[in-house]
Amino acid sequence: MMPVRPSFCRNLSLVLLLAGAPAGLSALQPAFAQASDPAVTQVQGFYDTLVAAMKMGGTPKARYDKLRPAVEKAFDLKAMTAMAVGPSFASMSDADKQALVDAFTRMTVANYAKNFDSYGGEKFPVEPQSIARGNDHFVKSKLVPASGDPIAFNYRMHQVDGTWKITDVYLAGNISQMAQKRSDFAGTLKSGGPQGLAKQINALADRELS
Repeated sequence: MMPVRPSFCRNLSLVLLLAGAPAGLSALQPAFAQASDPAVTQVQGFYDTLVAAMKMGGTPKARYDKLRPAVEKAFDLKAMTAMAVGPSFASMSDADKQALVDAFTRMTVANYAKNFDSYGGEKFPVEPQSIARGNDHFVKSKLVPASGDPIAFNYRMHQVDGTWKITDVYLAGNISQMAQKRSDFAGTLKSGGPQGLAKQINALADRELS
């Protein structure tokens, strides 16, 4: 990445140009202060593993293997898949749902493994208090490269069996990646159904790991 992959920066810039930024996060108020915010701890734990994988370097597959348990721990991948696919996910068969969750998981881990491929002094500061809105909490953080401007990475989270898990990632603080994925997936889902979409998502993961 030098210190972040140029392709990642270009892709992020394209997202920022093309995607609309829904309002809301800037108006949220911090949750009540507490000694250790479990939502923040979850995000920080993921970042710790991400930095360790970056420092490890090696192949995308090696980083994938290191990152997958951390991604599965920190992210609610089934909820994220449902959001990215859209309302039709609810009426799909269990087999189709599982195939899509499996493919989405592979793609998510592969994206991190590919884009965060080495360490050059990057930092991932996380604000110590999450922001509450209804049943969800938002955790605000940044990617601070060794040179260049910081990039906001904010996380929407909810509780799953008492554990805070990520359900969406907001680039530049406000651009929902699940909304972007739903737009990306819509054409394939319409033309190829769940099986066609799972095939496409797996192909995206394979490309990242090649």
